[in-house]
Amino acid sequence: MKSKPGSHRSIYSALLANLLIAVTKFVAGGLSSSAAMISEGIHSLVDTVNQLLLLFGLRQSRKPADALRPFGYGKELYFWSFIVSILIFGLGGGLSIYQGIIHIIHPDELRDPTWNYIVLLVSVIFEGASLYIAYKEFNLSRGNESFWAAIIKSKNPANFLVLFEDGGAVLGLLIVAICLFIGHRFNLPVLDGLASLLVGLLLVVISIILARESRSLLMGEGIAPETQQKIIDLVQKDPAVIQARHILSTYQSPEEVVLMLIVAFEADLDTEDINKAIIRIRTNIKSLYPFVSFIIIQPEAVKD
Repeated sequence: MKSKPGSHRSIYSALLANLLIAVTKFVAGGLSSSAAMISEGIHSLVDTVNQLLLLFGLRQSRKPADALRPFGYGKELYFWSFIVSILIFGLGGGLSIYQGIIHIIHPDELRDPTWNYIVLLVSVIFEGASLYIAYKEFNLSRGNESFWAAIIKSKNPANFLVLFEDGGAVLGLLIVAICLFIGHRFNLPVLDGLASLLVGLLLVVISIILARESRSLLMGEGIAPETQQKIIDLVQKDPAVIQARHILSTYQSPEEVVLMLIVAFEADLDTEDINKAIIRIRTNIKSLYPFVSFIIIQPEAVKD
């Protein structure tokens, strides 16, 4: 699999931003005894681990095919993307919700929020820059598709995972900032726990969306119906073909598709003619759709 450079750039920028921010959030949360800041620190730490897992998945997916994996290791990326979504749910969302509930039941005494405001401002700048890079790269890949349609149709989870993580991080920071300001303005320490709870719920929603998309890719999504029809039309233009009766496909990686065709050839063709036709069909398909890496063509007898 050949991953787009943009995917790597957005992952590395998110990794650097989250690593720096996680440390500062934990320090600020400890100094101010803020559950919301601790939750944000957990959020950034989980995001840092997620970027490392995505990079590991990308690296594994590039391993060449072997006897055990004749179609390659492309689906490693889909597997690790699914693991990332589970981590966001369990560690990010679960721990933040737990922290929020505890501090709503037993709110801590409010302390000087100055460091929290400084960390939130710095975090918004870093996370915002990372989000901008991720959004810019995603825009390049989505073309003329609407935002949500591009998410659904995307076969590269690295693109939308980083985008959702960074978007959730910025939104979470805004939630914490608003609750922090109102809590100190009106002396409502319970809002600190509420902010943590809201950040946790936000992460759970994001994780469910990401898990749904990653699971779909891991289970074996095929090429789009319109692309299937174009391939069928292309095959049936060959003079040796009567009809392309079935087409099966699955994405092994964002840029590798396994395609199987069951084709009815003219009855008067001998084995050599059919083999030549199969080679011709493969060449025509690959020339128009280079992401179709493996093409299996099964001749079928013509039924009267």
